[in-house]
Amino acid sequence: MIALKDILYKVAINSVTGGTNTEVNAVAFDSRHIGANDLFVAIDGVVVDGHKFIDVAIKNGAKSVVCEVLPEHLEEGVAYVEVDNSHKALAIIAANYYGNPSENLRLVGVTGTNGKTTIASLLYQLFKKAGYKVGLLSTVKIMVDAKEYKATHTTPDSLTINAYLKEMNEAGVEFCFMEVSSHGIHQCRTEGLNFEGGIFTNITHDHLDYHKTFAEYRDVKKRFFDGLSKKAFAVVNVDDKNGLFMLQNTKARKFTYALKQYADYKCQILENQFSGLLLKVNDSEVWTRLIGKFNAYNVLAIYATAELLGLEKVEVLRLISDLESVSGRFQYIVSDKKITAIVDYAHTPDALKNVLETINGIRTKNEELFTVVGCGGDRDRTKRPEMGNIASVLSDKVIFTSDNPRTENPEDILREIENGVEPQNFKKTLTIQDRRQAIKTACQMAGPNDIILIAGKGHETYQEINGVRSHFDDLETVRELLNQLEK
Repeated sequence: MIALKDILYKVAINSVTGGTNTEVNAVAFDSRHIGANDLFVAIDGVVVDGHKFIDVAIKNGAKSVVCEVLPEHLEEGVAYVEVDNSHKALAIIAANYYGNPSENLRLVGVTGTNGKTTIASLLYQLFKKAGYKVGLLSTVKIMVDAKEYKATHTTPDSLTINAYLKEMNEAGVEFCFMEVSSHGIHQCRTEGLNFEGGIFTNITHDHLDYHKTFAEYRDVKKRFFDGLSKKAFAVVNVDDKNGLFMLQNTKARKFTYALKQYADYKCQILENQFSGLLLKVNDSEVWTRLIGKFNAYNVLAIYATAELLGLEKVEVLRLISDLESVSGRFQYIVSDKKITAIVDYAHTPDALKNVLETINGIRTKNEELFTVVGCGGDRDRTKRPEMGNIASVLSDKVIFTSDNPRTENPEDILREIENGVEPQNFKKTLTIQDRRQAIKTACQMAGPNDIILIAGKGHETYQEINGVRSHFDDLETVRELLNQLEK
């Protein structure tokens, strides 16, 4: 139990009705999870407004309520705290409730459209190999040192974040690397956290179903850097035109990285093969098993961050050469008949373009490149034709298929993807709604030395159709189908 006044520390309060000496057993923003003596934080969410459930929360045992709008009837014996922003209040309350665990470890946030998962996961891997206890909060999984948990969101809600950080404190974790999504920033999930560093990767077309305009999406990302303290560092990719924009108002120490121009951390690609990259990072050469120009940027961000966190340069280079690719990020297998199948999470136009350009930069052109790709339902529709165009321009053959249609009609999604294909590329394309059948068709069409890219789902092990999730793993599926067809 903790006093309400103690967990309201640093919360911007408009008014208080009732006493703040009341004891709080737990904090929740879902009235169904409220028990005796709990604090209910009413949040106006994307789907549901928690203010409608204040009475339910009180019936379930809540003795204190944080809200933006006070209910007309105030219950006797219940403390009501009125704030301007419940999302922000919840984040600060969550940090206070769990004892501000981010202050007891070195937390680094990674934000941007592409590369967040790879950079956070590889930093986790690098610091583990260096002998430290490390935490990870990512799209793929959550790690409390060696203990793994399933991830449900790129950036979890603030109560979940602080609960994991508290567990990391108890496990003796020294460093934590965390993906910071635009949704997470916009909904203030990272407020109240003490970041030692922030990394900006890039900004491309994504999430315009949520943010409405590209400018709003960009400005939300910038808010993360605006909130860093002067003791923190900010590392940004200045080959992206928005890199310097991220640094405009930050109090943090500023560092840049780039492949194309002068920066604090500079990289040159010396060799780019399916077996890996040979890079010149500042004045030192390093070999990595990671593949493609986009991974050169990721390596550079990792190198800069590790050095800024105090690791020796030579040690960082040695550890980079030992890193393994992240699940669903340019993972590939080679079949007995020398067909290369690549699985990648590329689900935005820029990510798909990067992966296809990487493959085209490595291949000899004596083989064919088959791309299997779709777009998720109930998400940004404007990127669908763009992805259809990119896939058809940069591949020899394209099979459009279902990704996670969710509640949308898969045929409608596929039509919108097809609308981006230019007339001269129609003959390259094929549409097969069933994802397994689409992958099977690509395997049947491919010959020795050909390449199959399966894009969009990457690490995901499910397909969601009409609210039902069924097991589906792209890498598992293509491996099984290639084995069957080659027997």
